[in-house]
Amino acid sequence: MSLILWFNQIGIKDIPIVGGKNASLGEMLRNLTPKGINIPDGFAVTAEAYKYFIKSNNLEEPLKEILSTLDKSNLEELKNKGKKIRKLILQGKMPEDLKQAIIKAYKEMEEKYGKDVDVAVRSSATAEDLPDASFAGQQETYLNIRGAQNVVEAVQKCFASLFTDRAISYRIDKGFDHFSVYLSAAVQKMVRSDKASSGVMFTLDTETGFKDVVYITGSWGLGEYVVQGIVNPDEFYVFKPTLKEGYRAIISKKIGAKQQKLIYGENSKKPTKGVKTTLEERQNFVLNDDEILTLAKWAVMIEEHYGKPMDIEWAKDGDGISAGTAQLFIVQARPETVHSLKRENFYEVYELKGQGTVLCTGLAIGNKIGQGNACIIKEPSQIHLFKQGQVLVTDMTDPDWEPIMKAAGAIVTNRGGRTCHAAIVSRELGIPCVVGTGNATEVIKNNEPITIDCSKGEEGKVLQGIIPYKVKRIDLTILPNTKTKIMMNVGIPEQAFTQGQIPCDGVGLARIEFIISSHIGVHPLALIEYPKLKESTDAKILKVVKEIEKRTPMYENKPDFYVDKLAQGIAMIGAAFYPKDVIVRFSDFKTNEYAGLIGGWLYEPVESNPMIGWRGASRYYDPKFEPAFALECLAIKKVREEMGLKNVKVMIPFCRTVEEGKKVIEVMRKHGLTQGQEGLEVYVMCEIPSNVILAEEFAKIFDGFSIGSNDLTQLTLGLDRDSALVSHIYDERNEAVKRLVKQVIETAKKYGRKIGICGQAPSDFPEFAEFLVECGIDSISLIPDTVLKTKLLVAEKEKQLKNKY
Repeated sequence: MSLILWFNQIGIKDIPIVGGKNASLGEMLRNLTPKGINIPDGFAVTAEAYKYFIKSNNLEEPLKEILSTLDKSNLEELKNKGKKIRKLILQGKMPEDLKQAIIKAYKEMEEKYGKDVDVAVRSSATAEDLPDASFAGQQETYLNIRGAQNVVEAVQKCFASLFTDRAISYRIDKGFDHFSVYLSAAVQKMVRSDKASSGVMFTLDTETGFKDVVYITGSWGLGEYVVQGIVNPDEFYVFKPTLKEGYRAIISKKIGAKQQKLIYGENSKKPTKGVKTTLEERQNFVLNDDEILTLAKWAVMIEEHYGKPMDIEWAKDGDGISAGTAQLFIVQARPETVHSLKRENFYEVYELKGQGTVLCTGLAIGNKIGQGNACIIKEPSQIHLFKQGQVLVTDMTDPDWEPIMKAAGAIVTNRGGRTCHAAIVSRELGIPCVVGTGNATEVIKNNEPITIDCSKGEEGKVLQGIIPYKVKRIDLTILPNTKTKIMMNVGIPEQAFTQGQIPCDGVGLARIEFIISSHIGVHPLALIEYPKLKESTDAKILKVVKEIEKRTPMYENKPDFYVDKLAQGIAMIGAAFYPKDVIVRFSDFKTNEYAGLIGGWLYEPVESNPMIGWRGASRYYDPKFEPAFALECLAIKKVREEMGLKNVKVMIPFCRTVEEGKKVIEVMRKHGLTQGQEGLEVYVMCEIPSNVILAEEFAKIFDGFSIGSNDLTQLTLGLDRDSALVSHIYDERNEAVKRLVKQVIETAKKYGRKIGICGQAPSDFPEFAEFLVECGIDSISLIPDTVLKTKLLVAEKEKQLKNKY
């Protein structure tokens, strides 16, 4: 349903044009708009007007006759009959009284906004946006319509769009009677987003159903290009719980390609046209932070007003940009009908059992795997070539393609973002989809067997061949409570919203190395010394400068890029598990790993054994690295203080001595992180024998321990865990390792400190998990795949111990 603030009530004697029980727009919405939200002025031609039009032209019987013999599986027949119906409606005569009422309402808008005021004429059908049924764009919208007669014609075109091919097919699928569904048209003052930006937002994450975020997408120009998937838009996530507390809770910002935009055309025959965006437009976000937060607040208001997750369209009025008064508007809102309807008591994990050549990649829609023979369709005229179960490969889809999308095993498009038509329909159908590949129709061969993998988070892959896969389905209703906290090891922000829905007690180890290597990719000292590097004449250094500039076009101060990207990655994890503890380990790259970052070779020494070299705590207070560590502190500070994610705690890795621990705590304080302030807890990894031997001293300065069984094992047994020559000796279950583990648990308990484990051993060996429970460990942090089975194992072990004592 569209939200409209003002309605000029169109009234004709004995004809209720506005209102009526079947009206999806009209006076019923007068009181349904939350106060404080900008909504375009306008009026509604309601469903009663549509019924009046059909009755006046004696169209119901001819339409019924055409549809009575329709075989919707026959796409050619569906196309021909749909076209015939629309032609009949378009040839109908608009009743004079209805026509004059529309003209009168439009003229009143002209008095307010000037002659030939520009309006959008939007369709809304009574079965289009039901709480349990909503396909994207079944009916038509007409933008930049000017002149009273053109508005009348656009309204009639909206009436005809009740019988688009996809709408006919959709109603048959949903069991709706074609003649019990009516259409209304909203006539809204255009928001000049052609001079600014527009987009779509949801009050949940569209891929995972995670309900604590507002997900906003946007691009330059009119919003049709975002909805249709013609552009890859900017993406923003705002965390609702802390937004409501007054925090600036923007937890993620990603820039889209935005290579085109839709703007006003030259005349009424061509009211809109597409143009290329400038380099400056492509390199900048379409919204500033204040605007992102405003939209997010409005989205929350709308969601709370309707009491359900919502799908909302927004637009920014560019007329006020030069004066600094550009306003945001909400132009449409309707219920989200994919994730909000799910009442699942199980968790599914899709997993490939083999590998294949990657043909192309894009944005993953959903988390499933699909496969089949590719059917490349470049034009709507080729739709009839598609066969049931094939993978639809195309440039982009539009609503007319829905009949074949329903028959697809998966969908792949060249263009589009997470809120484009292909993405929305794929979610509703529950089929895997990869959008925005750029070149799928070029690199995939027609009829080639392919596998679509959307199971690995944000990136979706199209693989050559039919690759076997398995689906693990876990019943969430049988999970018991445990005294021992079962936590999770997490490191990829894009997977956090999915992993956060697995029942657990928080994150015992949030690694930031993936964020640094994949989201940032540049050595922090290279960003800090960017001005100095820029003055160099060395070709190799200038290559580093060029790469930094390529990754950071919006950042004048390059270290801000590092802080922002690191903070956003951490925030995505912190939000996914909020309000449960999320323990973030500061960076633990070795010198060879840091050297692999852009510009890393400038700052990293060559060590013969990096595994036990310059890593962890010893870096943080070293003058050569402290400026880089300061950026990590600033990122954590931003997550906690600006975004409000106080559930984020920190952990120091590879802290060899108590003195090192004290130095790091002091450096943290120097850079804005004070232990104990606002509930900030500081943990230490227990992964060196010295951590166990001096556990009493470490307990005096840290809030808790997390046993890193991987390093503790190799340093206890004196071997390199990466060496194949001695790998047969490496075993966390070795008695020496177990004794150290038991000893440090006892010491932590004695001093009232929290103690958990985040190494691999409990995930790999059930008997090791049982041993930890016997020792009285507070928490066990595991890889996501083993959380649920370990929870069951621990519950059984706790039951045995309880019965024993």
